[in-house]
Amino acid sequence: MKPRLMICASAVVLFALGTQAQLVAQHTHYKLIDLGTFGGPASYLTDPGNGRSILVLNNQGMVAGRASTSTPDPNAPNCLDVDCYLAHAFRWNDGVLGDLGTIPGGNFSQASGINARGWVAVDGTNGEIDPLTGFPASRGALWRDGQLIDLGTLDGGFEVDAVYINNGGQVIGFATVGTSPDPSGLSFLVAPIHPFIWKDGVMRDLGTFGAPDALPAENCNNQRENLVAGVTFSSLGVSAFLWDNGKMTNVGTLGGTQLFELMCANNAGQVAGGSTLAGDLIMHAFLWEKGSIHDLGTLGGTFSTATWLNDAGEVVGGATTPGDESFHATLWKNGKIVDLGTLEGDCASFALANNAQGQILGESYSCDGTVQRTFLWDKGAIIDLNAVIPPGSNLQLAYATNINDRGEIVGRGLPPGCHEDDVSHTCGHAFLLVPCHAAGAKGCQGNTDAAAGINSATAKTNTATASPDPQRTKEFVDRLRAQRFPKQAAEGNRR
Repeated sequence: MKPRLMICASAVVLFALGTQAQLVAQHTHYKLIDLGTFGGPASYLTDPGNGRSILVLNNQGMVAGRASTSTPDPNAPNCLDVDCYLAHAFRWNDGVLGDLGTIPGGNFSQASGINARGWVAVDGTNGEIDPLTGFPASRGALWRDGQLIDLGTLDGGFEVDAVYINNGGQVIGFATVGTSPDPSGLSFLVAPIHPFIWKDGVMRDLGTFGAPDALPAENCNNQRENLVAGVTFSSLGVSAFLWDNGKMTNVGTLGGTQLFELMCANNAGQVAGGSTLAGDLIMHAFLWEKGSIHDLGTLGGTFSTATWLNDAGEVVGGATTPGDESFHATLWKNGKIVDLGTLEGDCASFALANNAQGQILGESYSCDGTVQRTFLWDKGAIIDLNAVIPPGSNLQLAYATNINDRGEIVGRGLPPGCHEDDVSHTCGHAFLLVPCHAAGAKGCQGNTDAAAGINSATAKTNTATASPDPQRTKEFVDRLRAQRFPKQAAEGNRR
């Protein structure tokens, strides 16, 4: 498939708690559920693969993703997945990992998002080769009530990619138009690319806002019908738009010509993302609302980016500190910017998602970049999630993805023998964390004893960081910048 953008990052910390007792008293412990696989080595949510600003966990606790089977990919070494095993899309619900199958003629599928009804947007192969790219064509589908429905194509094009599904049952995605190469030469799929809305067998072309090509943005928690944020790209740069019930509005920029492809809207119609300033050398996070774009600023450095926003307009992401010495998880709320710091002893962090309760999910990185830890920031304290799961758990939590309004969390973890230095985590498993007050006693026994293993250092706000390395910080920011610029990312997503 065409993996969308991956963001390698982390986050953690705010106000210091003085004692271990305070930490244990204020923070929930979790039941850890390893979602498993279909006989292969790995399972995935949106990492690696789709960008991590896509909703794959709904408020009913259902999870969508993909899991490898025991069948090696016949296209190796040009594999559709990084572990070189064929994978099928899944929906996990109430302890059951359900195989959603593949599109007729295909042998690979992956979930792209889930809505409140438990319907799943799916991408897969159908056995066809796109003659313009020479690779297996992508075909989007909707899994609903046990059926996998092929979305069809747009104006006879070869490629259809389902990005997410909203609560109204609309699948939002992008597709190639026609069978001729894009005259602009900008399309990473050779043919022109348009965003679409599909519902009940009808695919509506949203157009390109006057540019050669356009893509829908990821949805974060946007579940409104007929509301799509996205970007257009042309030789003049990248421009953002909001499509609302047939009306397209230009979101604008902060003075530059580049916007991140990976931005998203909330149900209130606000849009968060990142834009270059005049000269295209500096990039800042922004929040657009009611026709105005607002620069959210940085932590004193030159770079910031937004990854998620909740319906209260609270934005999370990351920003550089003065002199660009460090990169920290960041919260923008009510016009203020908050440095969430890092977990104790780490040098970088990144916030990935927040929920309606103001809880923030992210990752924190060691100073040498070899270790990352998943964290939860809640009520001013940052917690290493590995410290609040049952002792002896079979997964080390590494990547975070979504947190729902019930406080349930999904991500990817490393089972024994799956090492941190395996950057693609070809052996990682998707996990679900359920707060113990919701999970009941089963699966939570012993968690209070595990609390004794949380020392006061876990709760400290580490805004100063431990011996930050400016060169590593620069490399970290450069990777983020490269991953999130649409034009570079499009080239990087060539199969």
